[in-house]
Amino acid sequence: MDRRKYLKTLAVSTVGVASAAALMEACKTEEKKPEAASTPTIDRTPDELKNDSQLQANKFFDAHEMATIAVLADIIIPKDDKSGSATDAKVPDFIEFIVKDMPQHQTPMRGGLKWLDLQCSKTYANAFVDCSAAQQIELIDQIAYPEKAKPEMQQGVSFFNLMRDLTATGFFTSKMGIEDLGYVGNRPNQWNGVPQDVLDQYGLKYDQKTLDECVKFDS
Repeated sequence: MDRRKYLKTLAVSTVGVASAAALMEACKTEEKKPEAASTPTIDRTPDELKNDSQLQANKFFDAHEMATIAVLADIIIPKDDKSGSATDAKVPDFIEFIVKDMPQHQTPMRGGLKWLDLQCSKTYANAFVDCSAAQQIELIDQIAYPEKAKPEMQQGVSFFNLMRDLTATGFFTSKMGIEDLGYVGNRPNQWNGVPQDVLDQYGLKYDQKTLDECVKFDS
């Protein structure tokens, strides 16, 4: 659990020649509407935007499940002196979205959350979110390390593996997580030209025009 470890159509008709000009203007206006409606955003087509909107409008996890996910996410990626926690990066919202977008995660996640509460109820007489921080970690330690987990804890191990994967994915694809990684992406670079010793080796040199326009040497 080291913290560094998603048309509208209009019909018109005409009566007589006198209305032709007005009709043509109306047609021009309406011709633009389908074009605007079908124009994708920078990274989403209209169909994708519609699907995302529908997914956002529906809820899968209830309030108790979301609270449990939040506690688990912050156990997996807590706040430190470098960046915020998983909940600061809105990882629970990401997980809520992803299980609707990828329904194969719904049963394992809901079943795993239920398993967690049952274990805590038997051991501590409380739901997971109502246990103390020490009790929560005590249970998580039993399922966070697959090679050390007891056979009877395997359902919890499978659930926690999924929870950890979704948490890491949600965090490290967020603005906070990308900054945490120090990833800067593609950026323009300054080219200092072919090293002088290589130019000397082949008896070559830059002409003044190339030096002035293309090669910017460090001072």
